[in-house]
Amino acid sequence: MTQPPEIRLKERIGAVEEAYEFMLAYAAQGVTGEEEGGSTTEIRAQLKRTDEALEGLAALAEELVATKNLRPAQPYRSFIGVLERDAASAQAAVQLALAQRALSSQLIDNLNALIHVRSLLTDIFFIDEILKLQQS
Repeated sequence: MTQPPEIRLKERIGAVEEAYEFMLAYAAQGVTGEEEGGSTTEIRAQLKRTDEALEGLAALAEELVATKNLRPAQPYRSFIGVLERDAASAQAAVQLALAQRALSSQLIDNLNALIHVRSLLTDIFFIDEILKLQQS
């Protein structure tokens, strides 16, 4: 049985948040990216999870609005448009990082600092808070 959209959305938000926290720690390690295994393998796995979590994120949010019959729907749909743009921009940056042979701490630090990633994080924190309000 498929999980409800709010659970799937929370899982995706959790994956992005976890990856971001890992990226912060990775950025502080001073990794050149030439190392094999260890945190280099883990950073790739975290970035891949983020890429997967961002795929169709806005559509999942739209499904949640429809399933929960959230009203008025227009403000939700307007914000989902923002989420879609921010997720696409952040996903493009994540995919570009993944395309690199080496993932240095500096590269990941710069990825963390991108306004696109920051906007996405703020979007999902905001959505997460709204989900909490909807449950109460």
